[in-house]
Amino acid sequence: MTSQEIVAFVDALYAAAGSGDWERAADLLTDDFVACEAEGLPMAGEYRGKNGLRDLYAKVMGMVDVAGLERSALTAGEDCAVAVLTMRFADPLLAPAELCEMFRFRDGKCCEIKPFYFDPAPFLAACKAKAAA
Repeated sequence: MTSQEIVAFVDALYAAAGSGDWERAADLLTDDFVACEAEGLPMAGEYRGKNGLRDLYAKVMGMVDVAGLERSALTAGEDCAVAVLTMRFADPLLAPAELCEMFRFRDGKCCEIKPFYFDPAPFLAACKAKAAA
């Protein structure tokens, strides 16, 4: 995949997930897809298969009220990309979470996503705020 194809692919995957088009999202993933969330986060673990991204998305959206996910940059290599994101929460008093997501590709599909939170505190605060509501 070219860098331009990777950028378009990542944007298409974000659009499918953001609109709840899980059939389209699954078409963009390999059968052995895995999303890995780091230990210490409430959604820690591996989410596998064509429905792994949907399962992770449902878990995260059940924990926090996300008002928007803004991609400010995306860099692409031969078989990977890194997106720089800001996750804004519905409560404007909550600080946004800053993160990067690393994507790996194989045979024109996404086979792995690993999110990296700069500081998990804003995400954890948003989880706590939703649990208290």
